[in-house]
Amino acid sequence: MNVILLKHELTLIVLGLGVLLADLWLPAERKRGLGYLAAAGVGAILICSLMTALPTEPQFAFGRMFVLDGTALFFKRFFLVATILVLLMAVEFSDRIQAGISEYYSLILFAAAGMMFAASANDFALLFVSLELITVTFYVLVSFQRGRAGSLEAGVKYLIIGALSSAFMVFGIAFIYGTSGAFNFGDLAAAGPKLVENKLFLVGLLFLLVGLGFKIAAVPFQMWAPDVYQGAPTPTTAFLAVGSKAAGFVLLLRVLFTAVPDVAAQWWKFFVVISALTILYGNLCALPQQNLKRLLGYSSIAHAGYLLLGVAAMSVAGQAAVLYYLAGYLFTVLATFMVITLVLRETGAEDLDGLAGLNQRSPLLAAALTVAMVSLAGIPPLAGFFGKFLLIKAALAAGATHGSFYALVAVALVGVVISLYYYFGVVRAIYWGESAADKSVVVLSLPAKAAVLVCIAGILFIGVYPDPLLKAAELAVQALRFG
Repeated sequence: MNVILLKHELTLIVLGLGVLLADLWLPAERKRGLGYLAAAGVGAILICSLMTALPTEPQFAFGRMFVLDGTALFFKRFFLVATILVLLMAVEFSDRIQAGISEYYSLILFAAAGMMFAASANDFALLFVSLELITVTFYVLVSFQRGRAGSLEAGVKYLIIGALSSAFMVFGIAFIYGTSGAFNFGDLAAAGPKLVENKLFLVGLLFLLVGLGFKIAAVPFQMWAPDVYQGAPTPTTAFLAVGSKAAGFVLLLRVLFTAVPDVAAQWWKFFVVISALTILYGNLCALPQQNLKRLLGYSSIAHAGYLLLGVAAMSVAGQAAVLYYLAGYLFTVLATFMVITLVLRETGAEDLDGLAGLNQRSPLLAAALTVAMVSLAGIPPLAGFFGKFLLIKAALAAGATHGSFYALVAVALVGVVISLYYYFGVVRAIYWGESAADKSVVVLSLPAKAAVLVCIAGILFIGVYPDPLLKAAELAVQALRFG
């Protein structure tokens, strides 16, 4: 069965169970520090992952359900980095969780394990199980602040929408299996030419994409994102924005370009329309927002639209651009939510007014949030700019064959212009907002300061020196043609 290929996922699960067991013996005042222990453990797993050589050929386990290849390894490292930063954020947030902080850390680790399984999914059975592991843990993480009505409301909304998306997905997988007799992506790809004209198979695939559309918050399946982002605990929102979205995209890439490449090639118009609508909806709805987390919820929808540019292009360049963009998005979004966690902890308010005077209270956090907003807006030379450039470049290359891509690029550029208003509105609130009621200095712990500096360095390095990451992304997506 080649279980050794699952060493990172299994180690992560054991670490999560270890944190739960440690909670039984540690006194209450020391449980907060379990987050640092968990982050250190994930860091050790990341180092082991970085020492793992990229396989020259895909390696399979459990009847080819699980695959370890370049794509899987890229996303596993992505999820491990995100998990470390989210755990450090959770430690800073721990004073706002009344009870069960150790369970909170463990659920983050279990969700990360689900994301890593999703990166290696080569079969619809593993795809569904990994997504459910992610989703069920987030049901609890979103509503973890049981004393806050907003958190409970967000949890109920996420539960209902998550269950609905899972129902669509199961129904779609049933149709796909009923018409093809295959769960495995490689077997489906081999039978692809015969299935292109099968109406029931195409309906099943459409239902599956509806389920994945909920996960990435693409129009018209985006309605949950702003409410859940606003109500959930801040570290949960950060992990949803980065980890859950990336898991949705790696599965989308696997399904389209490994399992059903023949069908995907004919559905480019569908993805062009969804991408354009998602970009416009996210950016236009973000304009009037004053709650920072809600604004980032709509922003997340818009970024799903930009990422769909690379999917719609149906090219290796577009797929590599998706991976590059997600890497830059990781550091940018986590920097933003780290600032929200650290700055707004005293007041509990999340409106833009709460950022007033931040440049005086903490120049480092003000600089971090400014850099993050500028990157999200797509201003050079930061990671967000080069990511959008690569996605638009891939779409323009596809426009040589299909003129509709030129219209999609125009929509993307309009979206970028619109986003300048609300992203720079955040910067304006930091430096030129009304006089702050709280003028106390924001005290940062050493791990929190290190996390902020890592995010800033990641945004700058990926933007200024894009070649290493871009080459890694191009190498990773080569594996998508195998199943």
